[in-house]
Amino acid sequence: MIKKFFGIATILLVGLQPTVKAQFDSTISLSGGLNALRIAVPFLTIAPDSRSAALGDAGVASVPDVNSQHWNPAKFPFIEGKKWGMGFSYTPWLRNLVNDINLTHLTGYYQFDKMQSISGSLLYFSMGEITFRDNNNNYIQAFNPNEFAIDFAYSRKFSDHIAGAMAFRYIRSDLTGNFTTTGTGSGKPGTSFAADLAVYYQNAINLAGKSGEMAIGGNISNIGTKLSYNEDPQKEFIPINLRVGGRLSLNIDQYNGFSYLLDLNKLLVPTPPVYNSQDEIVSGMDPNVSVVQGMIQSFYDAPGGFKEEMQEIYIATGVEYWYARQFAIRAGYFHESQNKGNRKYITLGAGLRYNVFNIDFSYLIPTGGFNSPMANTLRFSISFEFEPARTRTNRNK
Repeated sequence: MIKKFFGIATILLVGLQPTVKAQFDSTISLSGGLNALRIAVPFLTIAPDSRSAALGDAGVASVPDVNSQHWNPAKFPFIEGKKWGMGFSYTPWLRNLVNDINLTHLTGYYQFDKMQSISGSLLYFSMGEITFRDNNNNYIQAFNPNEFAIDFAYSRKFSDHIAGAMAFRYIRSDLTGNFTTTGTGSGKPGTSFAADLAVYYQNAINLAGKSGEMAIGGNISNIGTKLSYNEDPQKEFIPINLRVGGRLSLNIDQYNGFSYLLDLNKLLVPTPPVYNSQDEIVSGMDPNVSVVQGMIQSFYDAPGGFKEEMQEIYIATGVEYWYARQFAIRAGYFHESQNKGNRKYITLGAGLRYNVFNIDFSYLIPTGGFNSPMANTLRFSISFEFEPARTRTNRNK
């Protein structure tokens, strides 16, 4: 009963997506083509801030801002005219289904000089109150499952156009509050340690007589230990993710500017193989491997071959318009293969910048052909970014 309940609770976490359902249901049928990747702590894959969420979850090469920690911490040294900043984002999650699940994100950065920065963030996911009952439907206890990740990063420019970063992350997932049951053992919190490796390049361009900027970014995030909630020696991979993408920005005139973004993402975790009735692998590769081996074989282990490997790449794209660098309108689209989760949605959003203060919001519209509990998802973000003291002094003269 408890094990089955864990599966239901975690499906609610990401909006009834097959990607997470497959994590807990090893008997899922592959005959229809569904072969979703299995990961623990999928809350790490949710876009935490409103700006990137409005751009279809694209952000690895977006204009650097206070929320770069999640997307690409190598962008921090390229934040111009600011010394430090902090931001807060809040997402009421699955409000079409429940009213007490939410995602909270707190982030900040500090620039030592024009070449190097430090940054950090806290991502907290609350799944509301859940009641535990036995197989006879007798009340056992109530608990508020929660998961969080805390990380720190160091970023440094290698030249005027390129920078790199490394982040370290601690992850904790508590779904049971140490509840113990016969047959499944102790439901202890799952923990993991992970790291990110990121790179970012940007340069000024001139296109059709218009000034602008091009940028390219890459980030391998959550390279870390597997996670388990009990004494089972077979642990689950966390969402190790390869994200690469680019941005093209153009200034139409002194008041109007556009940016176009494109991100490609692939989870670097093993693809579930196809088993026969004797639990023998008949197609694909053994997923019970080390983290390093799992990352390597994630490029060639799909039972369906190259075609299925390509289905594991999901696309995020967005357009951002700024007026006078103070008011922004955004739109985006996210696409995931039907066989790998079928998340497809349009995103919309807006932002306002005034002096040191920024406020953003985004809105999600599913297009996957089903009544998704992710529908009408709203995100809200506020941030503050401050200039060096001597810059403010010079402006006051």
